[in-house]
Amino acid sequence: MLIELLPLLMFLAICVVLMLGYPVAFSLAGVAMIFAGIGISIGHFDPTFLSALPNRLFGTISNTTLIAVPLFVLMGVLLEKSQLAEELLGNMAALFGRRRGGLGISVVLVGMLLAASTGIVGATVVTMGLMSLPSMLKRGYDPSLATGTICATGTLGQIIPPSIALVLLGDTLSSAYQQAQLNMGVFSPKTLSVGDLFVGALVPGLLLVLLYMLYVGGVAIVRPQLAPPASDLEPPPLKDLAKGFLPPVLLIVTVLGSILLGAATPTEAAGVGALGAALLAAARGRLSLSRLAEVSQETMKVTCMVFMILIGAAVFSLVFRGFGGDELIHHFFDSMPGGVVMATALVMLVIFLLGFILDFIEITFVVVPIVGPILLAMGVDPIWLGIMIALNLQTSFLTPPFGFALFYLRGVAPASVSTAQIYRGVAPFIALQLLMLLMLAMWPGLATWLPGLLR
Repeated sequence: MLIELLPLLMFLAICVVLMLGYPVAFSLAGVAMIFAGIGISIGHFDPTFLSALPNRLFGTISNTTLIAVPLFVLMGVLLEKSQLAEELLGNMAALFGRRRGGLGISVVLVGMLLAASTGIVGATVVTMGLMSLPSMLKRGYDPSLATGTICATGTLGQIIPPSIALVLLGDTLSSAYQQAQLNMGVFSPKTLSVGDLFVGALVPGLLLVLLYMLYVGGVAIVRPQLAPPASDLEPPPLKDLAKGFLPPVLLIVTVLGSILLGAATPTEAAGVGALGAALLAAARGRLSLSRLAEVSQETMKVTCMVFMILIGAAVFSLVFRGFGGDELIHHFFDSMPGGVVMATALVMLVIFLLGFILDFIEITFVVVPIVGPILLAMGVDPIWLGIMIALNLQTSFLTPPFGFALFYLRGVAPASVSTAQIYRGVAPFIALQLLMLLMLAMWPGLATWLPGLLR
């Protein structure tokens, strides 16, 4: 019985090791190899199964889709360093700030544009925290409402394309889709691409932005003392507004439009976006050699981290399958009452709970390769499943104790703002994200309608 439970023990072991704070990539590969050694010693793991590892690792490194990751990171870091967000936030705050809740709504709108132009949660939260939090507190905003709005808006980079999370999730689900077809003995030319997820995420992402704005506006109406108007702000001249607003919007339209129209793959569009961000930074005189070196180093750090985790996850999933873990979970899902609905609900619950203790990259590369092929083989639409998982993973940035958006904001928030106020502030936004998840579960067409239309 213990031998049959080795896959589950392996999964529990990796969760414990990650919670202890060890590096993710080396934890995944290390735990997998330790369990492989145990399995070989007791005769329950075929060592020839590891012969597939070199080809799998080479396939990961040479995957052209994943070239989009460093390019989108480069694009985001360039836009952050060029201070486009600072100009945009200043103009938006002046435009809406004289209304109750106007500053909060401005933060949501600017955060949406930053999410669509950078896709990096940490950069968005830190930038918004440095620029908007002192202004909101100075004008009488409730600290919980201000910090919650900034943290939640920063996580929009998870769901609004071009998102690095969607790139990684799309590649992982594409492999899971192929594995599901192989398990069913079906050989279909139909595939799942990152572009499909980008298109599918547009409507749910914009609806989530609308929910955030309605919440902030509703609080301003019901409890106006929590979000007072900023009467000292004057609407900016049209020229200044256009100067701050048009460049990032044109870049977003160029990147997303080329993908939506089928003129470019996500990888090609990422290259266009990185070049466009460099040109915008140069046009403002903010692309010196020292800054370019800083941007390149930051891009290299993030890229190396992602690819090392990819390699570790490839080793982990291979050993997990070698123990028959996928068959064990498939049998569990098949025997579960409620069929595919209950199986999907259970997976979403597990991902949500894991978000309290694990990062979205860890969940994407550990959980999705295990459950993805099984759910897809049960008939779940791959685009809908990808957007559901992306929305669910978005909550992992806000759920304590390891919500990274909370850490990012805590690092730049003034000492007068307590950690408890930050935690209280994000609670309503977590509820809104779960509401969006429920809406998507009830109306799958929110994610599948636009991709079907464009096809």
